[in-house]
Amino acid sequence: MASLGAIGLYIALVLSSYSVIGSLLGKSIKIPALEESARRAIYVLLLVVFVSTVSLVTAFINRDFEIAYVAAHSNLAMPNIYTWVAFYAGNEGSLLFIALALALLSSIAIRLAPARSRETLAYTVAILMLVETFFLAVMIFMANPFDTLPLTPSDGEGINPLLTHFGMFFHPPALMSGLIGLTIPFAFAMASLIGKQNNDEWVDAGRTWGIISWVLLASGLLLGSWWAYTILGWGGFWFWDPVENAAFMPWLALTAFIHSIMVQKRRGMFRMWNIVLINVAFALALYGMFMNRGGPVPSVHSFGASDLGLVFLSFLAAGILIPFLIFFWRFNSLKSAQSLDSMLSREAAFLMNNLLFLGIAFVTLWGTVYPLLSRLGSGEEITVARPFYDQVNGPLMLLLILLMGIGPLIPWRQANLASIKNALLVPTMVGVIVIILLTICGIHRALPLIGFGLCSTVFTGILTEWVRGTKARHHSSQEIYPVAFVKLILANRPRYGGYIVHLAVIMVAFGVIGSSFFGLQRDVVLAPSETYDIADYQIKYIGTNPIVKSDRTEFYSSIEVDRNGEYLTTMTARRSFYPSFNMASTLAGIRSTPVEDLYIVPSENMPDGSVGFRILINPLMWWMWIGGPVMILGTVIALWPQQIRQNTMRAN
Repeated sequence: MASLGAIGLYIALVLSSYSVIGSLLGKSIKIPALEESARRAIYVLLLVVFVSTVSLVTAFINRDFEIAYVAAHSNLAMPNIYTWVAFYAGNEGSLLFIALALALLSSIAIRLAPARSRETLAYTVAILMLVETFFLAVMIFMANPFDTLPLTPSDGEGINPLLTHFGMFFHPPALMSGLIGLTIPFAFAMASLIGKQNNDEWVDAGRTWGIISWVLLASGLLLGSWWAYTILGWGGFWFWDPVENAAFMPWLALTAFIHSIMVQKRRGMFRMWNIVLINVAFALALYGMFMNRGGPVPSVHSFGASDLGLVFLSFLAAGILIPFLIFFWRFNSLKSAQSLDSMLSREAAFLMNNLLFLGIAFVTLWGTVYPLLSRLGSGEEITVARPFYDQVNGPLMLLLILLMGIGPLIPWRQANLASIKNALLVPTMVGVIVIILLTICGIHRALPLIGFGLCSTVFTGILTEWVRGTKARHHSSQEIYPVAFVKLILANRPRYGGYIVHLAVIMVAFGVIGSSFFGLQRDVVLAPSETYDIADYQIKYIGTNPIVKSDRTEFYSSIEVDRNGEYLTTMTARRSFYPSFNMASTLAGIRSTPVEDLYIVPSENMPDGSVGFRILINPLMWWMWIGGPVMILGTVIALWPQQIRQNTMRAN
């Protein structure tokens, strides 16, 4: 398997290099057959990289410890169910996954490329395959997953215990696919500039693949938050860790891009903005991969120290410098004939949206690199903690929520104060009423009050739009209201799919505000049959049942929960110890409802039989996790293939 996989990587490198050269040469000397051959090489490349992937997965299944990577990330005791996780658990395997993801996404993107972007498709292919060539070359010459050991060990080191969690089957693949998927809209944008196309040919493909990358990144971030919440044992979901930030920043820039490109698609404006935004998003994606592979700032999420840092830093520098040189080269051609008619317009709202998202991204970047800058400047590392991000980014995010409620209700080109007043009157009244009611109920902190008020305003605004549209369709078509509602969404999928995504964002914001400002935490030590009261819960520790397995010992703690003196449920929380890693992991017991989470995690087993527990009450956390599926639903509706085909037919 080692030989087959390694040969596959070499063949893939030849194919990707040929695709780059063939595309550029065929375009420059006008040989369409050569361009077509270079495009077809991508499909062969996908097949070859897939064979290498299957070879590595098979080596894990067979526990082929002759391969150094397999020996480092698995052992005989590892259940086969974790084979997929072990595949990308380290640098080498994750690079192979990225190469596979880029080959797959590139194949689909080139195959489904809109007709209007065909003129510059050769440049798109060349850019995509140039990035693919980089990852393949790094794998082959610096981090080969098929390198063998001189002596085959009898057993491997095993998989990191923190990766033996259900979320790890989806969180890293979604995040890595989202980061590398940004190459697709970036390639279409750069190809348009290189090909001197001035008619927005890349916009349809850029928007589609921007949204696909966006939902992959968003899903990866939410799944990562869920993983941290359930297994790390501290009761939170976001720590502003450097690698968390490195995945969050490209998502911010990409969010600005997929909103901003709507203005270019509708009015031919923001051309410069959109090129800058996709360049920034791509550069931040490269930065994220750099941080995860030998970056200078340590993180619980990174792959640890490696020799790849300098290589990725060089690629990052090229990924920033070259696109912006192309941008300045084509600067004059990006000027729009249209201009901003009024600051009271939807276009102006999108402009403010761009500034806010980039502002949050910059603050996050500054906080991430500040420890490094302080170390270089004074020799003393100064760490930026969570309060910095909360204090600076918190108000900016509240402004974004406000803009999310106002923007869709403002007309294009120019609005008058009367129309804005009519559109915002009901949502604003609902928001104010919510703030008043919460104040009466005893909530007096400004940020959560404003946050809940804004969430209510946005929700009401979206609901009002749906009600208005459903009524209009009902009266025009005589359809019953449920049918009119569904057909309204299907008739304008991008718009109403976007509204559903906005609802998902409100759900996530609802959970973040509730848990961040109103959570309750206690650290206690309980002996068997001892009870502890927290809020209106009575927590009774029943006992711990140890289970010895081949690679670990699991301690299952049973906790009986009463509420206001009445039995509610029995919860189980787990703490596992892995002797080979000399480390422990936890799995929290969580009772989740739309109102609040009761969260219990064991921290330490005492010699006398008592156990240390961290007990938290996290209000509204349920809404954060339900927001993820709602967001995916909205994205699927917005990108439904029929709509894509309609766009292509209109372009033709």
